[in-house]
Amino acid sequence: MNADPARSADPAAETTALLPIRELLSYRLHRVANALSRSAALRYRREYGVSLHEWRTVALLGADEPQTVNQLARLAGLDKAQMSRVVAKLTERGLLERQPGPGRTTQLSLTRSGKSLYRGLISAANDRNAAFLACLSPDEQEVLDSALRKLAAVGRALERAEH
Repeated sequence: MNADPARSADPAAETTALLPIRELLSYRLHRVANALSRSAALRYRREYGVSLHEWRTVALLGADEPQTVNQLARLAGLDKAQMSRVVAKLTERGLLERQPGPGRTTQLSLTRSGKSLYRGLISAANDRNAAFLACLSPDEQEVLDSALRKLAAVGRALERAEH
C-alpha cells in the first residue's frame, strides 16, 4: 500500500508534479475575476450608488426583460434568497417593477428610472471592458475569447457530470 496519497502506484504519473493552488487555472481565473469585480464594485457604488449584485441585476434586466427572480439568480450566479434581497432593494428604490406572470410567477422589469440607470451602468461597463481589452492585441483578444468559450463549455460539462 502506498503511504503517500500524493504519489501514485503508476510510475508514469509520478513524473507529473502536482500543481500548488496558485498555479491552478481555476484559482488564477478566480483571482482575476475578483480583481475585476472589486474595481467595478467600487466604481458602480461611487458613481451610481449600486452594489455589484444590484449592477448585475439591472444589467441582466436591461439586456433581457422581463425575468423572474429564479432566472435572475441563475444568470447572476446567486441563490434565490440573495437575489430576492437584491430585487427588494431595487424595488424599494423605484428601479424595478413586479408584474404577475404565468402561473404563480412574478415578472421583473426595469422602471423608467431603472432603464436610465441601466444606460449609465452599461456605458461604464463598456468603458471598463475596452480598458481591459486594450492591453491585448486583436489576435490575443480572439484567442482569449475562444479560450473562454472552450473553458466555459468544459466547466458546464464537468458541472453536469457532478450531478
